[in-house]
Amino acid sequence: MRLQNKKIAVFVEEGFEDLEFWVTVMRLREEGARVTIVGVEANKTVRGKNALTAKSDVAASAVTADDFDAIVVPGGWAPDKLRRYPAITNLVQAVYKQNKIVGLICHAGLVGISANIVRGHRATGSLGIKDDLINAGAKWVDEPAFRDRNLVWGRVVEDIPAFCRELVKAIETARA
Repeated sequence: MRLQNKKIAVFVEEGFEDLEFWVTVMRLREEGARVTIVGVEANKTVRGKNALTAKSDVAASAVTADDFDAIVVPGGWAPDKLRRYPAITNLVQAVYKQNKIVGLICHAGLVGISANIVRGHRATGSLGIKDDLINAGAKWVDEPAFRDRNLVWGRVVEDIPAFCRELVKAIETARA
């Protein structure tokens, strides 16, 4: 198991992209990671875009960057909600500043923009946020998944396998 004892936060909020959330969580657990589901509130059950549900373990305000080796933001409509909470964006920024891995797929780049961590990076995601990423100072790349320093990017649902491969490799080899 490549991620044995690694502690990884995965964000969740109403409207998350079901597969980007659940496939990523299962893949990280398969590699031995200790995954914590982080939301705006603790113990809150939310519904994904396609009706699957997920329950947060803890509120973002109750954890710090020191608690995790990496964080992941799935896409869907959730990132547009998550980015409105300073506890979320501050946590993302703090993890980034500690040179730990931040995984962003699909619309998750919106959280990266609000956390002010995308400037100067190559970035991808849903075409719906391409202009937002460019306007925030990122360089748009139309590729399924890749790593740029400590950011791991995934484009869309169809690219989840590539995103998970890049994410696992990045967390495994990262040194904070």
